[in-house]
Amino acid sequence: MAETLTVFKSVQELANSNEVPEKYIHPQGSINTSPSLLDVPEVDLSLLISPTSPARQQELNKLQSGLKSCGCFQVINHGIADSFIDKVREISKQFFALPTEEKLKYARTVDDIEGYGNDSVLLEKQTLDWTDRLYLNVFPEDMRKLQFWPQKPECFREVFEEYINNLKLLSVSLLKAMAMSLNVDENCFLDQCGERGTMVARFNFYPPCPRPDVVLGVKPHADGSAITILLQDKEVEGLQVLKDDQWFRVPAVPYGFLINVGDQVEIMSNGIFKSPVHRVVTNAERERNTLAVFITPDTDVGIGPVEKLINEERPRVYKNVKNYVELFFQYYQQGRRPIEAAMI
Repeated sequence: MAETLTVFKSVQELANSNEVPEKYIHPQGSINTSPSLLDVPEVDLSLLISPTSPARQQELNKLQSGLKSCGCFQVINHGIADSFIDKVREISKQFFALPTEEKLKYARTVDDIEGYGNDSVLLEKQTLDWTDRLYLNVFPEDMRKLQFWPQKPECFREVFEEYINNLKLLSVSLLKAMAMSLNVDENCFLDQCGERGTMVARFNFYPPCPRPDVVLGVKPHADGSAITILLQDKEVEGLQVLKDDQWFRVPAVPYGFLINVGDQVEIMSNGIFKSPVHRVVTNAERERNTLAVFITPDTDVGIGPVEKLINEERPRVYKNVKNYVELFFQYYQQGRRPIEAAMI
């Protein structure tokens, strides 16, 4: 792998100077920033986790159909208050609005992604994403590097800590429901995540971009996680999913979470659930803030298709793999899908 270099100028600074360097321009030409809207099922978590609810099976069916057809669904009635979700959005906005010298106190090092920064430059001809980010490792707790956790705004750590504890519980409920929707043991995906499954948060800031027709906020990829829980900007769309070789806009549900399957649950489900290829488009007028939380199996634990999901009708599609995330980053910057390496 080429030695990692750091992009010193934040995308925010480029946006303020109305500058779009060549390395941000996508080689494939014009980008459709407003294709058709994707039909993403809305799943009610309160019904999903209630064993006595007559509507539970219907919610499980919706969840399954979303994960088979487009690889994602929106979860609503998840028990996290709207007012608290607004606080989470606010700490993100306030952090990215800080003066540059304050944000640079949390800047990532050259050879790591954790902390404040933007794309790691791994390849000479790599097209860069129009986004600034703050990556934080959150679980297991001994992986936390608190020097990267902002002290401004002052409530950042307190709000963020409460948020990730809520999301940890939510991820357990979701992974169990995903297994139940396939009529397999409810713990089969959770168990493969291991005792030291990781949770990483990525705050994303997409400044306005003078050339949304040729610049992407995030280049096309599928996630290397088990699942990803995304809190979208409640006013500005930007996420697109590739389905049947066409791009579709993903609607923003103001107080819902978008859940998408990562490659590792696609492998565990023996290809029944699809890890969607997605990208983020830019906007000429408005900034956009999102927060993605990646739930990923322990790198020391191998994962593979659940035995009960392998049969004559659906033979085994994937090999067992270990430390998938390392493979993921190498393939991602080359614009390739790492899951291909796991196929039989």
